[in-house]
Amino acid sequence: MKDHIQKMQTGGDIVAAITSFVEQAKKINDSHNYLTVITEAQAIEQAKIIQKQALTKKFPLAGLPFTVKHGICVKDVDTSASSAILKGYKPLFNATAVQKMIDAGAIFIGKTVQDEFGFGALGITQGKGYTSPTHPDDPELCCGGSSSGSGGFTKKMPAHASLGESTGGSIEAPAAFCGVVGLCPTYSRVSRHGLLDYGTSLDKIGPITKTLPEAATILNVIAGHDAKDETSSNEPVPDYEKSLGNIKGLRIARIKEAFTEGVDESIKNAVHEKLTELEKQGATVREVSLPLLKQGIATYYTIGLSEASTNLAKYCGMRYGQSGPMNATFDEYFTKIRTEHFGEEAKRRVLIGTFARMAGYRDAFYNKALRVRTKIIEDYKKAF
Repeated sequence: MKDHIQKMQTGGDIVAAITSFVEQAKKINDSHNYLTVITEAQAIEQAKIIQKQALTKKFPLAGLPFTVKHGICVKDVDTSASSAILKGYKPLFNATAVQKMIDAGAIFIGKTVQDEFGFGALGITQGKGYTSPTHPDDPELCCGGSSSGSGGFTKKMPAHASLGESTGGSIEAPAAFCGVVGLCPTYSRVSRHGLLDYGTSLDKIGPITKTLPEAATILNVIAGHDAKDETSSNEPVPDYEKSLGNIKGLRIARIKEAFTEGVDESIKNAVHEKLTELEKQGATVREVSLPLLKQGIATYYTIGLSEASTNLAKYCGMRYGQSGPMNATFDEYFTKIRTEHFGEEAKRRVLIGTFARMAGYRDAFYNKALRVRTKIIEDYKKAF
């Protein structure tokens, strides 16, 4: 990526590079199903603009091809979170993170397929009418999810970055499955404006790249406060690229409860070896106990699914998403539209989330999960 950007900054032919990239992307997509749409004409037109402006302006991401998860808004491009209920929706604006990439000189190439609305960790629960992507190295394996297309496409393509989204591991999982780098930022570090919600208090947009320095380059561009997202942080954005390699003084906690039952021995050994290496480079490593961590998955699902149930309620056939002839009562119409257009995993999560937040159960489930999350956050703060 670095070499590509430097070449484009110093007179390289951006239009030719993007044209070649798009042709390669088409071939890869024919065999792996990573992209829901390739915006060839738009990409070449954007490349021409950056090519001309690059004569007088230095773009930090000059000519870099990038893709975007299907649930992140790109103006005039299908943005449906790989769900049939939103198929054909074309936003009138770019998500803030997407606009920052474009302003930095990156060239938008297309949308990557995902688990429907982010509901999945394997990359196999796309909505009706969408095809699961295949692993970049072995067609018998899955890509991980829910940013599955982003992970697989990043592994296969040269000089490329993708914007993924994570609610409960949807950047990290496909990156790990596909052998690339997925950086899930702290909540509020990157604006969520223009993201189709899964869990409002959990969603994060972040980069998927081939290397850690490349992830730092992208995070430098997309991080920062956004007046359009009231949850985005006002904290200054450090230079992530300059901080790379500066290990001395870094404090690292090895969480005791994260290395118990269910963790493969090879994974434990690999982490231990890396921690030992970091200690030799000047980092401080110590074991900490976070007893409530074992409640983390249940807490995540309770909060995430409750919020998803609320967020997806607007797709009822009236104002947003697919519709049909209104020849029944509202409840019957509402049920028909959602039954026809939501996938099975989306239905399961909406049902569970609705139960957890409904009157009579809200205190027992959703509100209790919020309190547990607060306790987990307090445990982390105490550890550091």
